[in-house]
Amino acid sequence: MSIKLKYQALLDLGQELGVKDGYVEETEILLKIGGTTNTQYEKNLMWDKIKEIGGENASDIEADIKVADTSVYHRHVVQSGETLGKIAKHYYKDAMKYKDIFAANTDKLKNPDVIHPDQELVIPNL
Repeated sequence: MSIKLKYQALLDLGQELGVKDGYVEETEILLKIGGTTNTQYEKNLMWDKIKEIGGENASDIEADIKVADTSVYHRHVVQSGETLGKIAKHYYKDAMKYKDIFAANTDKLKNPDVIHPDQELVIPNL
């Protein structure tokens, strides 16, 4: 199996995330990839996928992943049925961090219990 084929799920994720300036170079023993994600959250998703496929210390891949917008952790579009607590649990593994998300979005939110589908919320760096 080629290294590129082994990491195909990673390449697919990069395409799904819209990684910019992406490149893939394959040798007999190494896959070199790189590009720029929109946010740190997306970069973390890429690294999580690398670890899932190649293990914690993968020796057959070299990745250079940059982040375009370092001012936020991510930008989240609210889906029907979501709450700030559910969103905080997703990004930070801690529902109580909803307060941080609310504080970062007081320009568009007046009450942490009222959010609407299709609103774009800033998920702050913590």
